[in-house]
Amino acid sequence: MAADTDMLELELADLRERADEVASLMKILAHPGRLLVACELMEGECSVSEIEARTGVRQPNLSRDLARMRDAGLVTPRRDAKHVYYSLADARIQKLVAALCLAFGPKPSKGSAT
Repeated sequence: MAADTDMLELELADLRERADEVASLMKILAHPGRLLVACELMEGECSVSEIEARTGVRQPNLSRDLARMRDAGLVTPRRDAKHVYYSLADARIQKLVAALCLAFGPKPSKGSAT
């Protein structure tokens, strides 16, 4: 039990040093459109038109959301001729989005335990 407590204290110390960075990332993902984009990119790299079709986020809003995510370091663009493809920037972002998907995945059916 003491080892678990020591681990928690270490994690809290690390988080204290990076709380502003983590809060900024969470603030970006707090927007429904950007969260949908991040979840879609969990499947891998997508073009802007693929992201638009799969998420339902319209082009003007999608461009603004992707720019904000790119500026914050959440996504990485890759240009191929006239097309731009996006992917999640790194494993930390993938883990964060995966945790959100796991925590808020499909709603349990009525009568099942939560």
